[in-house]
Amino acid sequence: MADCARKGRTRDSMDKSITLPPDEIFRNLENAKRFAIDIGGSLTKLAYYSTVQHKVAKVRSFDHTAKETEGDPLYEISVQEEITARLHFIKFENTYIETCLDFIKDHLVNTETKVIKATGGGAYKFKELIEKKLRLKVDKEDEMTCLIKGCNFVLRNIPHEAFVYAKHADSEFRFQNTHPDIFPYLLINIGSGVSIVKVESEDKFERIGGSSIGGGTFWGLGALLTKTKRFDELLQLASRGQHSSVDMLVKDIYGGAYSSLGLTGDLIASSFGKSATTDKEFSKEDMAKSLLHMISNDIGQLACLYARLHNLSRVYFGGFFIRGHPVTMHTITYSINFFTKGEVQALFLRHEGYLGAIGAFLKGAEEDNPNQYSWGENYAGSSGLMSVSPDLNPMQRARSGTFDMLEMDRLERQLVNLPLLQDPSSYVPDTVDLTEDALAREYWLSCFEDALDGVVKRAVASQPDLPQAAERAEKFRQKYLHKLQTLRHQPFAYGSLTVRSLLDTREHCLNEFNFPDPYSKVKQKENDVALKYFQKVVMSLEKLSWEQRQFALVRGLLAGNVFDWGAKAISEATLAGRLLQRMAGKIEDNSGIDIILGVFPFVRELLCRGTEVVLASNSGPALNDVTNSELQILTERIAAMDSVIQTALKEDKLTLVQSGSSSPCLDLSRLDKALATVVLERHTDLVVIEGMGRAIHTNYYAMLNCESLKLAVIKNSWLAERLGGKIFSVVFKYEVPFKSQELKQ
Repeated sequence: MADCARKGRTRDSMDKSITLPPDEIFRNLENAKRFAIDIGGSLTKLAYYSTVQHKVAKVRSFDHTAKETEGDPLYEISVQEEITARLHFIKFENTYIETCLDFIKDHLVNTETKVIKATGGGAYKFKELIEKKLRLKVDKEDEMTCLIKGCNFVLRNIPHEAFVYAKHADSEFRFQNTHPDIFPYLLINIGSGVSIVKVESEDKFERIGGSSIGGGTFWGLGALLTKTKRFDELLQLASRGQHSSVDMLVKDIYGGAYSSLGLTGDLIASSFGKSATTDKEFSKEDMAKSLLHMISNDIGQLACLYARLHNLSRVYFGGFFIRGHPVTMHTITYSINFFTKGEVQALFLRHEGYLGAIGAFLKGAEEDNPNQYSWGENYAGSSGLMSVSPDLNPMQRARSGTFDMLEMDRLERQLVNLPLLQDPSSYVPDTVDLTEDALAREYWLSCFEDALDGVVKRAVASQPDLPQAAERAEKFRQKYLHKLQTLRHQPFAYGSLTVRSLLDTREHCLNEFNFPDPYSKVKQKENDVALKYFQKVVMSLEKLSWEQRQFALVRGLLAGNVFDWGAKAISEATLAGRLLQRMAGKIEDNSGIDIILGVFPFVRELLCRGTEVVLASNSGPALNDVTNSELQILTERIAAMDSVIQTALKEDKLTLVQSGSSSPCLDLSRLDKALATVVLERHTDLVVIEGMGRAIHTNYYAMLNCESLKLAVIKNSWLAERLGGKIFSVVFKYEVPFKSQELKQ
């Protein structure tokens, strides 16, 4: 814990001393290389780029040309240091700015940084302070350009960035799939005033309208009416108010609804209308609520008119007026729904508060062209969406008012949609949204908590010779447990909560504490054992008739699926998953029995029939899934003992490709671009998806443009009951695309 408590010099002379844990907020500051800052009226958003050094598990094949001895491993495993790029975004109140700048100055090691990109209205106000404290030249960037660049970046790189707010629904946050082509869209930025911007491409946008009646109007008039000076307090007043006490409604004029015009009785006919005809004092809460409705309805109607004028259906709202406040999102949503009769949805962004800082950073990093890469949110270092609803528990209320963090890791591979998706814009990877299913959410959160001890033991066992493994594993436990507790209170924190996101968050936390592949030694042992039986399995299959062999091959695939690590009738069943595709197709699988004795015999059968096969395995480790580097070694070894595999490799009939994934599940909208290219070039016409993680927890409802077969053994009693079966039931789901069915008729 680094103590950087200092007194902030504020006009109210309040003690703004804080204690900052650098490992939780300004992480990896010693390796920071670029800075950007967005200073608004009340919040500061800081962005910086750093290089992160972390451990990765590497495998290297032994030389098998010499005579082997019993027990020789197939390959060796080593843990090495690797450097990757990370973007850090931190949001805090302006009252802490001087303290934070002092902290950065004291911990900033890299002296090559000379300039800090700045945007926002406060960039001028704090220019001298920033330059004095950090000894960096402040380079001001256009606020709107930064805002648009930031918006494009989050829409392109963060799945479920946009959401619809539904106040009275079981799940108040309904996250939306981002269309593969994010353009065009309308951005309504509500700051002091309102700017309405039409965005047509990465660099083409136009301010097509606006209004002087915005967040500043609400704040200013609200202060005059209620004597409340703080914006958040004004919103809290509004959340407790009844606008009908102040507003004149349709029924106040006509005694009920005005049916011939389609106006309901509860519709506002005149904002603050009763204040002119009633001799009484109105409460601060009621006046604040009336004012909020008046301004929100005005903004909503403007947004609708411009959306219709420019024929745009995607309308995003941002700016300090929004800031994740339920009461503002609800009134904006109601207004948009009313004026468009439900044809247009009001869309909000999880990270709208960071858009300016992200855009300013991207402007400063143009020489590195960050948009050429794909980026992924690091759940271990991000605080997630924190609602500021007064109904939340005290822990989350306190968090939302201090510091929020977003971290984005640069991915090694550029990720794109699988070209075979029937409709990429409507594709949803996950079968169950735990954000909306309370019973399922509680079950899976409990499962992951119960499984935590086993994961910690596995992590420690994977590094018997490394110092402080037990201490790091305990830190992993605490961090992941805290994430699970946060998700219990706010399941929407990282977008749609799913089994996949729970698994991915766990992998991120393991990596954070340098446990890159806890199952590496287990996989090595399984692979060594399974290889000894490969030829026997092939010989046994060749003795069968064609029909018997096909059944045996499918049983082999499913049997291998059962032998996943953690295939007990509890939460570990979620850890299974693979993907198999033939006809220029792809295969992802677990190590050992599954990949060697299940998948490879199946691949061999396809090759014997003249089928081209592409095996696509995980780019990075996740549970006991086979990785691409491991698969390369396994394939080489199997080829040495099997002429069919060897010939296929030589003739390019069998190709190994990375999937771009490091998850036990599979998102077909974020696959390695090289894999997508191969799928198109090989004219893939059948996809076989096998395993719980990739065929049940994800992709169960995925619709493809080619034939597909989804296979899995249900190894979880709760899930089996949910699906109407019993534990160890088999799912065998064959699907033909609609167009193919028409052709056959």
